[in-house]
Amino acid sequence: MTDYYIPEAPDTRAWVIHPEIKNDQDRREPEAALAEAVALADALPGLEVLGSEIVRLPKRHPGMLFGTGKIEELKQRLKQNEIELVLIDGHVGPVQQRNLEKEWKVKILDRTGLILEIFGDRAATREGVLQVEMAALSYQRTRLVRAWTHLERQRGGLGFVGGPGETQIEADRRAIDEQLVRLKRQLDKVVKTRALHRASRAKVPFPIVALVGYTNAGKSTLFNRLTGAEVMAKDMLFATLDPTMRRVVLPTGDEVILSDTVGFISDLPTELVAAFRATLEEVLDADLVLHVRDIGHAQTAEQAREVETILSSLGLPEDTPKIEVWNKIDALEPDRHEAALERAGRTENVSAVSAITGEGMDALLDEVSRALGGAKHVEEMVVPFSDGRKRAWLFEQGLVEEDTPTEDGHRMTVRWSAAQKARFERL
Repeated sequence: MTDYYIPEAPDTRAWVIHPEIKNDQDRREPEAALAEAVALADALPGLEVLGSEIVRLPKRHPGMLFGTGKIEELKQRLKQNEIELVLIDGHVGPVQQRNLEKEWKVKILDRTGLILEIFGDRAATREGVLQVEMAALSYQRTRLVRAWTHLERQRGGLGFVGGPGETQIEADRRAIDEQLVRLKRQLDKVVKTRALHRASRAKVPFPIVALVGYTNAGKSTLFNRLTGAEVMAKDMLFATLDPTMRRVVLPTGDEVILSDTVGFISDLPTELVAAFRATLEEVLDADLVLHVRDIGHAQTAEQAREVETILSSLGLPEDTPKIEVWNKIDALEPDRHEAALERAGRTENVSAVSAITGEGMDALLDEVSRALGGAKHVEEMVVPFSDGRKRAWLFEQGLVEEDTPTEDGHRMTVRWSAAQKARFERL
């Protein structure tokens, strides 16, 4: 039998543009923003980034985003480099996208479109695939512009009702809406299954510790170091999307469930925040959140603020204990390395670690034990006879100081932490 060689399709030649718009409220450091946009492009297989640049604009031009002079200048540069795809790091409206594609004769993707492409390539679980599909369809729905008026269709019937029928754009929008409804039904089933799993975990007396952080901060590498798992961990934006959970034994002998989640990013598309809310509910249920930071990154403070903003928008309770994990200290210069260790040692709820070398792991686990133990207080309550499981859980945890049967149930005096109380209330 003859083996035929099938050549691989050549990579798409891409160019990355970061529009730096004067007086833009959400302005990021342009050089860092461009570097992140290039890293996003590199994270998508099949792309060859041939060039990138910052384009400074006094304002957004409604029809084309850029001014006529800049459009002509970029057109020549794209033509010389035989560019097929232009990635614009920011929002590009549907009309702007269509006009630029016509003018430059290339495909245009804005930041949202690029992130959706990456998520679509990486989603592995059924839930992840459904969430990405829904987000992509919601995005595409806004991209439908009146480009095919010649495809207007007449209504059926005998012609008693005059006038044009639905246009192609209306039919496309209706088809997307119908598909969204179907996907929503499928996703609801998956979410119910996840809720059942979460409920069954609540019966197990193990606290949940969730890893969150900016994408590429090293969450999955840290997860693997702490659990001995083999979750995909690469120096790449959005290397992992689907949440993973493993059991970890702390130095005290206590056990916790560690959860790895999708990385956050600035200007995360609203479609994706909504779509991944079910996945990120693992974070909302956590007894402790470990905020992993790439402490050597030039924009580490800005990335940390972005993560805190997204956690707040998701509805993370303000009283949820948090530990900042300053990761990648092995990549720091010796003097910065020592300074980070010293500063972390003086700062409450901060641990400096290297997920690669293992430095600082014991101290981090000690910090986790301390945070989950927390300040304990005594509380008295009545547990109804029908809540035998809750009463048994209190005894399993060794929280009961006094237990007296009454007509209404068991009057119990317990000594517990805020995290233990929150876990009891979820049972």
